[in-house]
Amino acid sequence: MNERIETVVLDSEGLSAWIAQDRKLLAMLQVFHDMGADLVIGANTIVEVTHSRTTMPRLSWALSRVKVEPVTEQAAKAAAELLKGAGLHGHKYAIDATVAEVALRQPKPVALLTSDSDDMTKLCGNQVRIIPL
Repeated sequence: MNERIETVVLDSEGLSAWIAQDRKLLAMLQVFHDMGADLVIGANTIVEVTHSRTTMPRLSWALSRVKVEPVTEQAAKAAAELLKGAGLHGHKYAIDATVAEVALRQPKPVALLTSDSDDMTKLCGNQVRIIPL
């Protein structure tokens, strides 16, 4: 990656891959770490990755190394506007919209590591570099 990235946002797939110590994701995170980029997640991403097979000590370790952004009323309203602008429905895309909203309010340039690059591109436009996982 030639371009400098200031902030890296992880969606649930990105956070899950980090917890699972996926080699490809770990290599990407090392590149971003070497750039001095901050890692960020939305608070509701914690809920999305937590299930009966989640390795809780690994999740706690990962959370200690990221900035967790709150989903406030203001953030929820901004996410709802993103959904409206993208023509997507909140029932299916609510968490994606809040992740996109988190990415859009971070220090630029921002990269978003996601398994859902099509929808995230609709939500973020060209303001965030979408990196498919």
